[in-house]
Amino acid sequence: MFKSDKWIIEKAKQGMITPFYESLIRKTEEGEKRISFGPSSYGYDVCLAPEFKIFTASNQLGFAGIIDPKKFNEGNFVYHEGDHVIVPPNSFVLGRTSEYLKMPDNVTGLVMNKSTYARCGLSVLTTVIEAGWEGELVLEFSNTTPLPIILYANEGCAQILFAESDERCITSYADRKGKYHKQRGIQTPLA
Repeated sequence: MFKSDKWIIEKAKQGMITPFYESLIRKTEEGEKRISFGPSSYGYDVCLAPEFKIFTASNQLGFAGIIDPKKFNEGNFVYHEGDHVIVPPNSFVLGRTSEYLKMPDNVTGLVMNKSTYARCGLSVLTTVIEAGWEGELVLEFSNTTPLPIILYANEGCAQILFAESDERCITSYADRKGKYHKQRGIQTPLA
């Protein structure tokens, strides 16, 4: 069952989401529009940190243009910091949440697109947030259009839906010491 804003607020106050915004943020203090973040009816819209890794094929070495997740070339990314990033056409950018998440041992998170970005042709991709996992969530923003898309830092970038089980799993992500447990920063497949 997906959990409501009431449940999310209670769990966040207990440390599940840090920093945590108790109400949905839609404008800056000066009144300018933002892409919203904070709790929604049945989810939490996470905020994008101001650091990025932009994929580029221009630095591809060795494998004749093939990307191998077991031998990933870090040179495929250009690091960028700022209040926004341009996602190249038919390419992608890695980013991370400003929030640090600590998933309970009986809760899994599903990450979904923000409709504002989806309607521009930008998709957010990640795996399921497993029970017991904690860290800054790394997200892939994939531009499916032939034009560049602006992606804004310090604003909403994705929504997490929380599904709670009535029992604890036998082996959580923390128990098995998963590869990306307690990650900080933008981790690539070489992590």
